[in-house]
Amino acid sequence: MSLTDRIEGLRTRIVRACEAANRDPEGVELLPVSKKQPLTLIQEAAALGFTRFGENYVQEGADKAAAFPDLAFVLLGPLQRNKAKSALQHFAEIQSLDRLDLAERLRRLAEELAVVRPVWIQVDLWDEATKLGGCAEADLPALIAALGDDPRLPLRGLMAIPPPEDEGAFAQLAALRDRLQQDLGCPLRLSMGMSADLEAAIAAGSDQIRIGTAFFGERVYAR
Repeated sequence: MSLTDRIEGLRTRIVRACEAANRDPEGVELLPVSKKQPLTLIQEAAALGFTRFGENYVQEGADKAAAFPDLAFVLLGPLQRNKAKSALQHFAEIQSLDRLDLAERLRRLAEELAVVRPVWIQVDLWDEATKLGGCAEADLPALIAALGDDPRLPLRGLMAIPPPEDEGAFAQLAALRDRLQQDLGCPLRLSMGMSADLEAAIAAGSDQIRIGTAFFGERVYAR
């Protein structure tokens, strides 16, 4: 199946899911996850109108950002403090902010580099942090406070990787987003849902779905 065909299939699913949820499809972003995908496929996707791509690894994403300076790359994977500077230099957004020490380091570096980088907080409501990263709900107020309304690190929303067997996970995330929006007095986006569950995520209110192999095809890993 060609890239064009895969994209058309995904867009059809998104439209149908939005119709079922009485939502505008324009309100749901399809974010291609280009981890371990060749530059040629990213270039092909860009020619089809995609300008933002998700990456899981700082070095790989930095290399791709250097290869495609007109495209925006979003960091989805865990971020270590010693790679925070590189992340701020090469990524347009960071979606995996999940702890206080990282927020504090990003603030210092953003000021030093004089850059503005929107951030999303990766949340974990299911005790999955040891595997996937994420901030527990009880720790969210302190993490948001650590950002300090810094204009260099504007809070855009919440990102999560819920356990696939938890049917109520998306509703939990949507409810958390709604509470935080009310408390903070500002809109927050919600990034949740992948190829296997994008319909349920959209029905619950996701603003962004992250799609890897269903968009690009099977990844090729070096042996």
